[in-house]
Amino acid sequence: MSADSPTIAQGETHVLVRYWAGARAAAGVAEDRLPVTGPVSLADVRTLAVAARDGSERLAAVLATCSALVGDAPAGRRDPADVVVVPGQTVEFLPPFAGG
Repeated sequence: MSADSPTIAQGETHVLVRYWAGARAAAGVAEDRLPVTGPVSLADVRTLAVAARDGSERLAAVLATCSALVGDAPAGRRDPADVVVVPGQTVEFLPPFAGG
């Protein structure tokens, strides 16, 4: 495993998802602990998050516009299907915002 590869925390079986601003409003909660059986993609985390909120179409729409932090690293413009999230990591969804 390279220095850039995330490691799985021993015994972890969840990904912690934190929702900010409009994502929090759409989810109705500040965070979810999503069960996983191993590494998943950021796209999978989005799908699991929506499923955890009863398939909320509103949450799905908001998450589609959010930027994401996986651990402390921004996912940036990478395809969410190519971003690896391992058990024990935190994913934060940040909706676009304006201001200064």
